[in-house]
Amino acid sequence: MFASPVFPPAFVQASIKLYGIVSKFLMVAGFVFLAGLVGVQAGHAGLVEALKAMIPATESADTDEESAAEESAATDPSAPALSPRMRGAMDYVAKRYRVSTTALEPVFQTAQAAGKELRLDPLLIIAVIGVESGFNPFSQSVVGAKGLMQVMPRFHMDKLPDEADKSAFLDPVTNVQVGARVLHESIRRFGGLESGLQQFGGALNDPDRRYASKVLAEKQRLEQAAQRSRST
Repeated sequence: MFASPVFPPAFVQASIKLYGIVSKFLMVAGFVFLAGLVGVQAGHAGLVEALKAMIPATESADTDEESAAEESAATDPSAPALSPRMRGAMDYVAKRYRVSTTALEPVFQTAQAAGKELRLDPLLIIAVIGVESGFNPFSQSVVGAKGLMQVMPRFHMDKLPDEADKSAFLDPVTNVQVGARVLHESIRRFGGLESGLQQFGGALNDPDRRYASKVLAEKQRLEQAAQRSRST
């Protein structure tokens, strides 16, 4: 058997006092924590600010720098500014298709840049997107057409950027870049806008040209929305 240690009375009394102090501290800390939770959930700005004040200055500075970096990344100075015409059309699309303008802006910027490069009306590209996918970047048809402009990967791998694979067709920007080139080729090869649209939509044999009519009607709605936006 081992002998139990015997501590001096003074040591025991000091230990009891220290235990009492620690217990009270932990109790107060628990109340502060609970009060902080209640204050945050109730939206008490004063309490939240008081808690923020307890954060070391270095952590606060790091948080501010991260926020500034995120804001800078969100506003890409190299991205082309949308024309008033395109911005008015974008607002219309956002409401009609229930898509945020934040998600739509790179799509419209890409359509604007591709239209300038290929000498296509960018609103024609936007109209095709509306008809083909309803602005769903993950749309896929039963025959394998993918993305915003429903591009067929097996026919247009050569139009992808270097080292890109088939998954790039689901990237909105890449899809619009490739789809705009396909549309431009269709119009050039088949001798005109309506015939090119029919070929793009896989409906060359339709004598009523319903696909082309549908796209052109959508383009007209976009034009009207852009005009209304500029007149207000």
